[in-house]
Amino acid sequence: MVLPSMAASGTVPPGDRANVLYRQSDYAAALGILLPLPEKDGAHYFLIGQCYYSLGNARSASTYLEKAVASAPGNPRYHHWLGRAYGRRAESSSILTAPIWAVKARKSFEKVAQLDPNDIEAMSDLFEYYLEAPAFLGGGLDKAAALAERVRSLDAAEHQFHLARLAEKRKQFESAERHFREAGELAPLDVGRLIDLAQFLERRGRLLESDAVFNRAHEIAPEAPNLLFEQARTYVESGRNLETAGSLLKRYLNSRLAPDNPPRHEADRLLRRLPSGRY
Repeated sequence: MVLPSMAASGTVPPGDRANVLYRQSDYAAALGILLPLPEKDGAHYFLIGQCYYSLGNARSASTYLEKAVASAPGNPRYHHWLGRAYGRRAESSSILTAPIWAVKARKSFEKVAQLDPNDIEAMSDLFEYYLEAPAFLGGGLDKAAALAERVRSLDAAEHQFHLARLAEKRKQFESAERHFREAGELAPLDVGRLIDLAQFLERRGRLLESDAVFNRAHEIAPEAPNLLFEQARTYVESGRNLETAGSLLKRYLNSRLAPDNPPRHEADRLLRRLPSGRY
């Protein structure tokens, strides 16, 4: 391997070193390399924005991601992450400014759909926006349904998930359950599909069934970080199995996390919601 010797001689570009740290979820260390750089390009701005986003600083994330987009307006990934940062700002802003950031998020996601119609992740973020946002902010179930149809030919399991979310939103719960289960059958080794089903059953008050689905997920991938986090979050939000939730969160925080896992600060926030002694 050439890389270790290059690292030893200090010839590995700072951006590459920072990217390795980012993938190891050491976001602060990556920023320590990137921020002092006297000259930054779009890739540097993008990685800085990703790091700030993962650290929960949506304001700084959006600032640097805007610079990344300005440097390469045709890059769909830059627009996608900027949309995510705007979405986080909308969630944490006042009632007066939240709509501004929400609309910016929608426009960013719609831009990605134009630039890369095959980007499933961006389509899913846009779908959730259409599903949850009111009409005056550009949301709507008709828009969500149309987008779900675009996903049909790209990812059959994701299409079923979208149909499930639409049916649940319309209070068509039997149809929603059928689609959640169909998504799992189409992707039997994807624990994310089992998590979706378990959380739906939890929302319907079918707690024993929900726990059974979580147990099935653990049989497939017992230490999957997202499974540990989402099961703990489900219990914390429903106010049950809090000792188990605390144990799951500790296991999560001791896991080797990647950028596509929920940030550690979100797990810490859930832990702080537990009664003293539950973890």
